[in-house]
Amino acid sequence: MSAQGQVAKKQGSDFLDLSDAGGDALAAMINEAQDRKAARVGLAKGSPDADLPLGGRVLAMIFEKNSTRTRVSFDIAMRQLGGTTLILDAATSQLGRGETIADTARVLSRMVDAIMIRTDDHAKIEEMARHATVPVINGLTDRSHPCQIVADLLTMIEHGKALPGMELAWFGDGNNVLHSLLEAAGLMKFNVRIATPAGYEPEPEFVAMARAGGAEVTLTQDPKQAASGADVLVTDTWVSMGQDNASAKLAAMDPFRVDTVMMSLAKPDAIFMHCLPAHVGDEVSEDVFEGPRSVVFDEAENRIHAQKSILQWCLGGVS
Repeated sequence: MSAQGQVAKKQGSDFLDLSDAGGDALAAMINEAQDRKAARVGLAKGSPDADLPLGGRVLAMIFEKNSTRTRVSFDIAMRQLGGTTLILDAATSQLGRGETIADTARVLSRMVDAIMIRTDDHAKIEEMARHATVPVINGLTDRSHPCQIVADLLTMIEHGKALPGMELAWFGDGNNVLHSLLEAAGLMKFNVRIATPAGYEPEPEFVAMARAGGAEVTLTQDPKQAASGADVLVTDTWVSMGQDNASAKLAAMDPFRVDTVMMSLAKPDAIFMHCLPAHVGDEVSEDVFEGPRSVVFDEAENRIHAQKSILQWCLGGVS
C-alpha cells in the first residue's frame, strides 16, 4: 500500500451512537458533567475550567444542517475546557464543491484534534469516522442524536429521576431523538412507552436494542396509555428539517400533543422535556411548555455540560 493509502491509527474514540461508549462510560460522562457543572457555579460563562483539560486542542464543527444549541454548546464547551473551535459548512468549504467526505476527514485529521458533524444521512458520519484518524462526534443525523440524550439523562437525574426502572413516555414521531433514547434505555435500564400514530413508529432495530438491554418497551397508538404513571414525558417537533408531506403528518400527530390532560395522567412529580426548537401549540400546549413541570431550558443549558464530557471521553479524559 502506498503511503497515501495507509490509514493511521485513530487517536481517541468516535461517538457516533451511545453504544460506541456503552453504559459504564455513559454513566461516567454524566458524573463528569455533574462535577464540572457544580464546579462552575459563580463563574462567567466564557471563563475556562481551572484544569484546562483540552488546552491547545481544536474541534472542527461541520454543519450541513442548521443549528443553535449544538453549535453554541460545543463552542462554549471547548472554550470552558481550554480548547478552540472552527466552523465549516457546505457553502463555505470544499464539501459544497464535491470534495469527498473521505478526503475531508483525512485533511481535517492532519489539522484538528476532533471533528463534530451535524448532517442528514448517517452513512456520511460513518464514512467520516472510517477515514478520520481523530475522534468523530455525531452532532445529529437522521438516524440518531446521541449528544442530546447525554444532556437529557443529566437533566432527568438533576430533577430527581433514578434512571434504572424509570418510566419514560414518548409522544409523536418515531425519530432520531427517540432512537437514541431507546439506545439509552437499554444501557441505563429504564423503560419507554412510545405513543405514535400508525406508520410513524421508530426503527425496529432500536426497539430490539433496548429490549435486549433489559428495558421494557411499549408501542401504542393511545397517548393516554403512554402517559399514565410516567416519570418523564418527552416529545419533539413533528416535522423535522427537510421533511415533506407536512400537512398529512401534522394531521396524524394531532392527538399526540402533550397537554395538561397528558400531564395529569403522569406521576405528580413527572417532568416534561423537549430538545427544542418547539412548535408550541403543535406537539406541546403552551401551558405545559411554560408550566412548572417543564424543564426544557435546563435541558438546553445541559447541552454544554454534556458536550464537555463527550469531548473528554472521545479524547481519553473520561473512562
